[in-house]
This record gives sequence, structure tokens and C-alpha cells, in this order.
Amino acid sequence: MSFNLRFKGGDKAPHDWASRMPLAVEQIELERPDLIGTQEGLRSQLVDLERELEGYRWVGQGREGGSHGEYMAIFYATERLELLEYDHYWLSDTPAIVGSSSWGNEVVRMTTWARFRERVSGEQLILVNTHFDHQVEAARVKSAALMADRDKRFGRRRVIMTGDFNCAGGSSAAWKTLVKDGPYEDTWFTATERGPSIDSFHGWGPPREGERRIDWILHRGALEVISSKICTYGRDGRWPSDHFPVLSELRLME
Repeated sequence: MSFNLRFKGGDKAPHDWASRMPLAVEQIELERPDLIGTQEGLRSQLVDLERELEGYRWVGQGREGGSHGEYMAIFYATERLELLEYDHYWLSDTPAIVGSSSWGNEVVRMTTWARFRERVSGEQLILVNTHFDHQVEAARVKSAALMADRDKRFGRRRVIMTGDFNCAGGSSAAWKTLVKDGPYEDTWFTATERGPSIDSFHGWGPPREGERRIDWILHRGALEVISSKICTYGRDGRWPSDHFPVLSELRLME
């Protein structure tokens, strides 16, 4: 699952985190994904979710360093997956420098990745989770190019990428850099079964038909995509976030 949580900020009820947190928990419990790449969550939000969700732990770091700023956190189901290693890098010309930015974006952007072992089979996979800039197109394209290049470090391992890319899957320049010209495929197109086309950013409104899918799940390596859908869980006209999560079911292949 890729899930932009909407940061805990100045939103008033029913969009404040206290009102939305139970809905976010319900959304996750409804689907019980083994892996969740979250975007925008502050540490307090991640702690809230871990407390309420049985069987999950998370890893991450604030994009401004330590516990400061928004996280690109990765939640994982501990019964199914063993965490082997994780790390972070920043979307800039100096990716090893905490809080760095280079491409005209006012907001610091980063990536968190983690490597897991599936407990039953012993097979391994990597989840890469990110959040591209919402204003600067050049920053999104350069972020995609950086991530495609750093993907080489994973060798031939299975890799799943989750994120809020702030541009349309299937047509944007960043998508083409990662998918058409890069190492990844998009679960939305490779899935055997696919849900209705719904805009993944809804801005607190109801689901609407459209192709503005700015939240993606990409993949490469020995993985088969069974299904992909936009999750539209809500209650009484209220939503867990201003984004709908994206959910894909994948099978580990030999």
C-alpha cells in the first residue's frame, strides 16, 4: 500500500488528525497490507498508528533530520516479514546530506528504503518509498532520474517502489523516467485485475472518476502483480486523508 497520510497540521475537524486517525487505522485494518509506504506523516502520527495497529512496526527518519519534519516511513507486518536493513537518501545533488535540496524546490524531499526477508519462504524484497515535489517539474524529473540510477545498487533483487509522485502515472515525465525509460513497471498496468480509474488525490471530496493517479506502486524483479486498486474507504462523508491509498497484491516468484 502507498498511503499519503496528510501531515498533522492546521486542518480543522473533520480533517484534523484526531478525527482522521481512527479512519486511517480502519482503512489499513480493512486491507491488512504486508507493507505500507507512507508519506507526510509526522512522528506523532506514526506513533499513533503503530499503537493502534496490531502486528505492525515501522522505520523512517524525518526529512529534516532525526525526528524533525515529515517521514517517508515504511510499515511492515512483523509476522510475515523480517527487517534486514534500511537507509535514507535525499532527493538532491548531494543525496547523502540530510535535509539537502538542489533543484529549485522549497520543500526538502527524501527517500527511505528497507530490505526484508519473507519469514516462510526466506525470499527477500526491497521497498523504496518517496514523495516528489509538488511545485517544480524539473525537481520531479531529476528525482526520478536519481532514483533510477540508485536502483542499480540493489542489483537483481526484487524491488517495490511506493510514493506520492505529485504527477500522473502513465504520462508524466517523471513516470516515463522511472518506467518507460527506467527499470520499473507500474502495477496499475501490469496487474491481472484492476479497480476503477479514480483520482488518487481527492482533496477531502468523494471518489471521482479520472486518470489523475499521482500515487503509484512500481515494481521490478521476480514479482507477479495480481491486482491493483485505489482504496476509497470512508465513513459518514469523512476520509482518512486527502489522498486515497493505492493497494497492489504481488506474488514473490522464483
